[in-house]
Amino acid sequence: MFARALIASLALVGAAQAEDEVSEGGILNPPELTLEGQLERLRRGDLGPMMGAYGYVAAKSGNHSIAREIFSDIAESGNVQAMTWMSWIEDNGLGGLENPDAAAEWDRRAMEAGSEIGMFNYGLDLLRGRGVPSDQARGQALIREAASLGLEAAERLVANDFDLDVVTPDGDNWKYEKRLY
Repeated sequence: MFARALIASLALVGAAQAEDEVSEGGILNPPELTLEGQLERLRRGDLGPMMGAYGYVAAKSGNHSIAREIFSDIAESGNVQAMTWMSWIEDNGLGGLENPDAAAEWDRRAMEAGSEIGMFNYGLDLLRGRGVPSDQARGQALIREAASLGLEAAERLVANDFDLDVVTPDGDNWKYEKRLY
């Protein structure tokens, strides 16, 4: 519900600011709340506390190249949630080519920054051998640790003896099939 309200609000603000007027004193109604305005701020190095919300709006509205740009900069600054978003973007080839190696690297970085979600995702990468060499023992250990921290998806996977179908949407199964080519 919040996401829909945020997207609608940003769309209205963007529409209202579409025709900025320039006066002697500067721009009237500057595009500070539009996605384009936020991208300008990002490109000037101003990450701001709300930049992740704009990345979320971009990702959920299908503007994946913009989401990639926003989350990449935020993730590089050390934001763990943005690292998780970058993993999702890279793993699914959104706004660029699919890159399982980069996705696994973002998961590893998020884990090392203290994220139980990053730990869980990196454990999955190791179990699947996607983006990193397969390491069943280490993958299971990381997922057990994420479960001990209270991550429900990890708890569910452990309770189901690491049956990956428990946490994998059917539509993603093709990604994890072992290919002979």
